[in-house]
Amino acid sequence: MKLISFAVPCYNSENYMRRCIESLLTGGSRVEIILVDDGSTDHTGEIADEYREKFPNIIKVIHKENGGHGSGIMAGLAAAEGIYYKVIDSDDWVNEESLQKILDLIESFMKKGNPLDLIVCNYVYEHEGKKPHTIHYRGIFPRNRQFTWSECGHFDMTRYMIMHSVFYRTELVRECDLQIPLHTFYVDNVYLYSPLPLIHTIYYCDTDFYRYYIGRSDQSVSEANMIKRVDQQILVSKIILEKHDLIEIRKTRPKLYRYMINYASMMVLISSLFLSLDGSPEALQKLEDYWKYIRETVPALYPHIRHRSLAGFYCHTNKFVRAVTKRAYRIVSKIYKFN
Repeated sequence: MKLISFAVPCYNSENYMRRCIESLLTGGSRVEIILVDDGSTDHTGEIADEYREKFPNIIKVIHKENGGHGSGIMAGLAAAEGIYYKVIDSDDWVNEESLQKILDLIESFMKKGNPLDLIVCNYVYEHEGKKPHTIHYRGIFPRNRQFTWSECGHFDMTRYMIMHSVFYRTELVRECDLQIPLHTFYVDNVYLYSPLPLIHTIYYCDTDFYRYYIGRSDQSVSEANMIKRVDQQILVSKIILEKHDLIEIRKTRPKLYRYMINYASMMVLISSLFLSLDGSPEALQKLEDYWKYIRETVPALYPHIRHRSLAGFYCHTNKFVRAVTKRAYRIVSKIYKFN
């Protein structure tokens, strides 16, 4: 029985995928590693096949036409046999000691016949040429025990869960009707958000498991690329805004509602911010149209997003207001070391 299925979507990853794979192999026979070659034009596919030949009981390889990162996630999910599903970007890696801790944790709950719905761990920004920066959840989640949403504390803007910090039970990801568009960046947010209403039991493992590499100029999270691909960010935010009936969730699970509405608001903030940073007439028209869409499509959520979140500061097309909010973004990103 495989405890974790690690899916590694790969596209032209020959220069860095080995470090990722080698770190995952330390999980031994308790894990499976699904290497998804997303139509690469370099030696990515050959490297994947090489590892499959060496470790046939651990590694699976999928060769497919290029469909983008989200299609790699979905292909991995379809092939996964592990109790938990975890996506690892091919330029990232994991801490070997932390991996053993998480595997032991899963094994202990499986022996009790009580598998957790969600396991959360820390992740570390590995900035090129800079000191690593850890994102943890101390003070938000109880540690070293099972808990529910009702026991969660306040998430500040730099410590929302992201795909890199979560292990979902595979069965729940399949149940949540996950829909990820092809050839679209930033879909990891859809992956993170979609299963949340199905999550009831949570465990926070306070260990620095995931190493998130930041530094390549071609990364989707570089500021220049986020401005260039802002239409894809808007598409992702719309999928999230329309995915669940948050007002219904609020009736019985108020803390889950609070997390989800704040997460959705953050997605609106990011889209609005990069339209504002672009500043072209076309971008500012998109900004107006975007907020009109929110007001008309999700009117029950609009008051919170517009008046109770930071997203409301970035809905303006006025030049002076945009200059002030742009300066605020530069200061905050420098302090908290995020892109």
